[in-house]
Amino acid sequence: MLIPADKTLAAALPAGVLRDPSPVYTEEPRGRYHGQAGLVAAPRDTQECAAIIRACAAARVPVVPRGGGTGLVGGQVITDGPAPLILSMERMTAIRGTFAEEGVMIAESGVTLQAARQAAAGAGRQFPLSLASQGSAQIGGVLSTNAGGVNVLRYGNARALCLGLEAVLPDGSVMHDLKRLRKDNTGYDLRDLLIGAEGTLGIITAASLVLAPVPAETGVAMLVVDSPAAALSLLSLAQARMAGGVTAFELISGQSLHFLDAAFPDMRQPFDTRPDWLVLIEVGLPAGLSADAALEGLFTAGAEAGLVHDGVIAQSGQQGADLWALREHIPLANRHVGAIASHDISLPLSEVARFIDDAGAWLAGQGDMRVNCFGHLGDGNLHYNLFPAAGRTRDDYETIRRDLSRRLHEMVVARGGSFSAEHGVGRLKAADLARWGDPARLAAMRAIKGALDPLGIMNPGAVLA
Repeated sequence: MLIPADKTLAAALPAGVLRDPSPVYTEEPRGRYHGQAGLVAAPRDTQECAAIIRACAAARVPVVPRGGGTGLVGGQVITDGPAPLILSMERMTAIRGTFAEEGVMIAESGVTLQAARQAAAGAGRQFPLSLASQGSAQIGGVLSTNAGGVNVLRYGNARALCLGLEAVLPDGSVMHDLKRLRKDNTGYDLRDLLIGAEGTLGIITAASLVLAPVPAETGVAMLVVDSPAAALSLLSLAQARMAGGVTAFELISGQSLHFLDAAFPDMRQPFDTRPDWLVLIEVGLPAGLSADAALEGLFTAGAEAGLVHDGVIAQSGQQGADLWALREHIPLANRHVGAIASHDISLPLSEVARFIDDAGAWLAGQGDMRVNCFGHLGDGNLHYNLFPAAGRTRDDYETIRRDLSRRLHEMVVARGGSFSAEHGVGRLKAADLARWGDPARLAAMRAIKGALDPLGIMNPGAVLA
């Protein structure tokens, strides 16, 4: 039985760690969950974090870790049960070391993704994980949710960009595993266990991060295609022509462009007539190869194959940034409209186009609504979001919202896909995991949770319902 965080617990915490429990610690971006907090604590270092966890374990008080608060599945808030201690990592913001020649940086969990990328750039390297929320998202949260982003196609997700961790386990002990090694075959990989666990198995306090060389030549293009199937064929063509050089390959629907028009009417778009589908591609090539020439060659080959019908190639860094700004503003435009339901899904590449066709056909018979499908086509991750018809609000669809999501997720799972590609499970999708997760895998997950956190204090209700 867990108990609320109260004055008794506060007296047992290290001096100076408590924060005012303002609403910022109990909110999440989509506004679907309104959390609670008995206490808010912000440790300054790993030792204080460990002391806080030991005190919570002794008192049987639930702990909800909080990074930048940008998560989209409710993992950072708890709505019922005993009021928890919110553990904010906002004060642990040190870059403990940068080893440029090794391609490694050690960062504490409160370092924002943007700050980590800037520190890498200052060392002549790049930390290639890139998210729209990178100004707020923190390294601890990025790893705890195994975040993805636009560059997974080339560099992998957060898990692939971490060599080692320092973490506080549920009993308050500290795991010291901040190794800078690519090879370390010495038993169970607890690093990979904690990454993606969403704070249910411990608190990440620091990480050894992989830094990558900065490509000598980069280029960005936006190309018009007839369909997602054509976009996938273009992706295959691009990878064949520039093996290893395609950094990002994003699918954007015409609905995205119309939403951008509505939300950001002053934002310039490259095509006067909004196409039904287009792709945004970025390439990074070594010295001696021209990114512009590579993209021009791709455009020509794609046109000859009937895959590409129009396009623009950025002629400067600013033009490339402007094209990326269109992609990065799509979530903001979606928020302006107000979604009925949002779906972060992934599919085998060969199933993507058929899913989009089949889901669209099914939804056409479910009522008057709009679909905005966009995302990281290069790694099979789509953001398949439903919106009210023009003149209606999402409240009009409240009675069918959950049924729509369940059926779409069923279609994804039946095709060998995932109902949570990069956002995690949190509380929003815990029931989905229980419904569609492999029974043996779920049993193993519960056994691990019970072994590491027998009191159940770590982010209760997240991941495992």
